[in-house]
Amino acid sequence: MDSKGLDFKHKEVININTGKRMGYVQDVCANLKNGAITSIIVPGENRFASMFSNKNDIVIPWEKIRCIGEDVILVDI
Repeated sequence: MDSKGLDFKHKEVININTGKRMGYVQDVCANLKNGAITSIIVPGENRFASMFSNKNDIVIPWEKIRCIGEDVILVDI
């Protein structure tokens, strides 16, 4: 899966185990030494509170990403 961090910004994340829409990618984490993306971050359940704090954010490791489409990212969590 070759993608750039900015390509993720407007993609919706869906959990393939539950079919639940988790939200849209808020940020990505990367290894600065090799430039590889290590995880994506989706706002947690309480989105209003997450505007002021990132405690509820869901960090999804790169290994849990199963498919990256044009509009959605499918994850296995």
